[in-house]
Amino acid sequence: MKHIAILGDGGWGTALALVLHRNGHAVRIWGPFADYIEQVRAGGENTKFLPGISLPPEIEWTADRETAVADADGVVFAVPSHFYADVVTSFKSLIPSNSRLLSVAKGLDKNTHRRMTETAERIVGRGPVSALSGPSHAEEVARGVPTAVVLASTEHRCAEEWQTIFSDELFRVYTSDDVVGVELGGAMKNVMALAAGVSDGIGFGDNTKAALITRGLAEIARLGAALGAHPETFSGLSGMGDLIVTCTSRLSRNRGVGERLGRGEKIDDIMKSMEQVAEGVWTCANARAMAADAGVEVPITEEVYAVVHEGKNPHRAVETLLARDPRPERE
Repeated sequence: MKHIAILGDGGWGTALALVLHRNGHAVRIWGPFADYIEQVRAGGENTKFLPGISLPPEIEWTADRETAVADADGVVFAVPSHFYADVVTSFKSLIPSNSRLLSVAKGLDKNTHRRMTETAERIVGRGPVSALSGPSHAEEVARGVPTAVVLASTEHRCAEEWQTIFSDELFRVYTSDDVVGVELGGAMKNVMALAAGVSDGIGFGDNTKAALITRGLAEIARLGAALGAHPETFSGLSGMGDLIVTCTSRLSRNRGVGERLGRGEKIDDIMKSMEQVAEGVWTCANARAMAADAGVEVPITEEVYAVVHEGKNPHRAVETLLARDPRPERE
């Protein structure tokens, strides 16, 4: 049995806690708001972020940082990217020096545009911080729907340890040494899901969505290659796998936000109506900046950014993409 601390009381952190509990590990979840943590503990349900799922009383809940990571064999960073650096910084001096570290956030740092593992390693001052990603809606993982993910680390031994901790007959974990590709696929697919949702909201069909998914994958792989990722990673679970589920599922918050944008709603009104986070809203800006620094063209990301942050009409964004100069498919 391992003692695992999960930093972040959202749906994803809670779903992973259920997997770990099912596998016989002791789990403690930290959240920033004591009143809400007490509500979850008393009611046995994370009503804001994972409603309808009964939580075992053995899973501990705390808003105290020191308690959260005390004697932890492993620490899981499950915080939205927008708050990630601040939360990791607040735990910097408290995390046991022998704890294995894992990031499950799918985004990019809001200030530096770095990947989440890079951010955590720089703040904590050690590594490796491994990364878990793949097609994995929290709602389905929590209900025990069979799921496969990929866990990447620069140290194979760390990847294998986390693989053993999480794996069971319902949650299959593959390992990878391509941390760059796994994290980038997990972050960028949210941007493409916004684009797919806009297409749905406008009323376009399956042809359009298929084009967005495949050209979106090409865009992700092009940026990934420039940043040192392995091209084959984007054909796997954290690339094509996560892209498919996020662009097509009704459970996808990012696709849902895009759909509402496509129907003419304003981003501020959409975000105010949501309890949970749609990472793509932030990631499109960070990925756009990252691509500019790398000298890589990301036309879909550019148009998503224009719609979300500059108020561009979604129809005009589609027209801009279709009006690009003809080129070979492999470019």
